Formats: sequence, structure tokens, C-alpha cells
Amino acid sequence: MSNYRRYYINGGTWFFTVNLKNRQTDLLVSHVAALRAVVKDVKQKKPFYIDAWVVLPEHLHCIWTLPQDEYNFSARWREIKKRFSKAIKCGAVWQPHFWEHAIRDEEDYRRHVDYIYINPVKHGWVTRVQDWPFSSFHRDVREGIYPVGWAGDINEFNAGER
Repeated sequence: MSNYRRYYINGGTWFFTVNLKNRQTDLLVSHVAALRAVVKDVKQKKPFYIDAWVVLPEHLHCIWTLPQDEYNFSARWREIKKRFSKAIKCGAVWQPHFWEHAIRDEEDYRRHVDYIYINPVKHGWVTRVQDWPFSSFHRDVREGIYPVGWAGDINEFNAGER
């Protein structure tokens, strides 16, 4: 039996991976409007800042920062999972647990944001980061944090290896 304990820190910043139970579905992108509405509603009731987020068909990655006097990210995930399942009228949609990592410093933060944004390319959904619509990458481009062509085109990279 596992003796796993979550690491809670007031005002902390965490990287999360959350998976659907059925890893062969596209529920998250086919119901992305419902997911967005649920996240917005939960954020209003239990605030958190979305540092980065990407939604793939059957899993998502994100980084959240909680308010200085808050630490309970588990309650927020519980609400998001429950409300999303109810919104799309499905029973057991999610894997029961999620993976979290407390962000340690700026380098750790940047590495995890990069991982989030490159993930649709890594899984073969697109060849360029900017082509994946379900990502806060587009917000970060508008804010001048990332250039639109960040990470290039995977086809150009692969063409050089032939």
C-alpha cells in the first residue's frame, strides 16, 4: 500500500497532469467548452491563477499558483472533475488521482511551462506549438512571453535527419 502524501504550501505553484480513465477518447477536446466553463466557475469560487495550461484529447497539463493564504489544490481538482463529469453527463470520466509537482524555482517553472506547450507536438497532434488551439500558449504569445514560432516546426527538424 502506498504512503503517498501531497505537498501543500500556502501560495504555492504546482505542475499537474490529470488523465481521463479512458486514454483512447477525445472527451477533453470534444467538450472543451464545458471544461472551460467548469474551470472558470471553480476559479471564481476557489481562486487560483493559471500560469500555463494545455488540453489534449485524453489528458491535460497545467501550472497553477494559489493565493498566498491557500494551499488546497485537491479541493479545486475534485470540483473540476466532478462538475465536468456532470456537465457532459458521464459517470467515471477521470482517473481517480492526478500527478502534481511543486515548482521549486524559476528554472523549474520555465522547464515545466515549456513541457506543457510542447506536449501536443510530442504526442503528434500538431507539428508546430502554435497550431494547437487548446493551450494558454496563445495568451503567452499575445503577452510577449513566447514568440509565435517558438520551438519551430517538427517537420523541418525531421527533414534535416533524412
